[in-house]
Amino acid sequence: MVKILVIEDDADIQELLREFLSAQNYEVDAADDGVNGIRMLKDNSYDLVLLDVMMPNLDGYNVCKMIRGQSSSLPIVMLTALDDEAAQIKGFELGIDDYITKPFSFNILIKRVEAVLRRAKADSASGVIVFKEVAVDREGFIATVGGNKIELTVKEFAILVYLLDNRGRAVSREALLDHAWGYDYYGDARIVDTHVKNLRKKLGVPYIQTVKGIGYKFDEQT
Repeated sequence: MVKILVIEDDADIQELLREFLSAQNYEVDAADDGVNGIRMLKDNSYDLVLLDVMMPNLDGYNVCKMIRGQSSSLPIVMLTALDDEAAQIKGFELGIDDYITKPFSFNILIKRVEAVLRRAKADSASGVIVFKEVAVDREGFIATVGGNKIELTVKEFAILVYLLDNRGRAVSREALLDHAWGYDYYGDARIVDTHVKNLRKKLGVPYIQTVKGIGYKFDEQT
């Protein structure tokens, strides 16, 4: 059974989400703020997170950043009353998979959840990530460009996998740092720039783009 974590501080909305999702045969857990949500994510395995933005103690943006630092592939659907473009862009830059503004239709929410879960299932069905001529075998620790094997360091490989997992989305240096180095690293986030520079040189493709003021994005040049 698909397991969903709802992180929402409004008790009424939280209960409605729990009841509606349970009626669709999803297993549902709920947390009333970001801190409890992160705690539950550490103690349990989930297939998707429904995440509110405006919460006490730890807001949805920071929760998203922490999730992406630990697990790049966990699907996140953000729920919020903030409907301005800047708020939505911020969410996508942090790596969310979809964005639903309140008030919302529960039927539409279910369709969005189903679509995100389908994409996640397709991505996880194979340990190999392919984008144009670039292919990465996670389990085999192999990266190829045009069929030619590229020798990468552990950190370069971790950065490449994270960028590919989030392809088309801007990811911050901090997120890359958390993913490749872990939370125990307290140095300058600019160390990521050096590794990205080396990665670009080794791959020889134009897909790792610099996103000013944020970090990097793996995408086709436009």
